[in-house]
Amino acid sequence: MLSVVVLISGSGSNLRALLEATEDPRMPIRILAVGSDNAATGLEHAELFGIPTFVVSPGAFASREEWAKMLLENIKFWNPDLVVLAGFMRILPPEFVAALSPNLINTHPSLLPKYPGAHAVRDALADGAAVTGVTIHVVDEGVDTGPHIAQAEVAVLPDETEHELHERIKVVERELLIKTVADIAKGRIDLQTLKG
Repeated sequence: MLSVVVLISGSGSNLRALLEATEDPRMPIRILAVGSDNAATGLEHAELFGIPTFVVSPGAFASREEWAKMLLENIKFWNPDLVVLAGFMRILPPEFVAALSPNLINTHPSLLPKYPGAHAVRDALADGAAVTGVTIHVVDEGVDTGPHIAQAEVAVLPDETEHELHERIKVVERELLIKTVADIAKGRIDLQTLKG
């Protein structure tokens, strides 16, 4: 059974999908806790499933490093096999990444290395891309630069808005995240081989 801590910053749609997937007895995944950098609405999903939550707000600390150290302590309390960033919108300092990598993964709404950063969907539309998609990758010290674990394509439709495209990407993202975490749990993906 793969034990997981999930970190979120917003509505937690990826978290919800993972929680629902764990209800299948064939899914060898156990979510131990859900953390956030703010009082995110997505924490309600964890509470509905009876999963403990924690919030470590950067505003309560003098530096990003002190905040990340406390966040890491909260994660280490649960001693998970894997940490999933599911819409966690903070760049993590190198010491934090080094402590967890390669068992620290993230989802990103583009086919990396294209369109890294916080505005991937907008950037793809601005570039006139015909295809974009989703990447799940190991987190490294860069921004969306870690080794790729899985990717899935999403066609860009004519006259599509950023919101419309992002919503379609999220559907694929949820499916790919569940499959990837399940493949890690079942030993089909060995994150140690992806360590930078």
